[in-house]
Amino acid sequence: MASRFQAFLNHPAGPKTIHFWAPTFKWGISIANIADLQRPPEQVSYPQQTAIAATGVIWSRYSTQIIPVNYNLLSVNMFMAVTGLYQLSRKIRADYFEAEADALPSGQS
Repeated sequence: MASRFQAFLNHPAGPKTIHFWAPTFKWGISIANIADLQRPPEQVSYPQQTAIAATGVIWSRYSTQIIPVNYNLLSVNMFMAVTGLYQLSRKIRADYFEAEADALPSGQS
């Protein structure tokens, strides 16, 4: 058990390096994005969620190309991409599809 812990501590992307702490603190953005699921879609920002989703996609790819592969960075960015895309889908559904349903004459769906 001690050798596994020692290996974790001394890993090139372990807690003794910025390569561990930067993605760890980036989880805060993802957690905040999950908390925003309680907000009405009208309050979701297109630019903010586009930036979150794009950042997630771009850095997910990057984290697989660096050596050693930083799985903490990969997981947080995949999560950011998914939550950003989900928030964008909520916003698009609210802005376009619900608006179309409201515009239909009575009795049509």
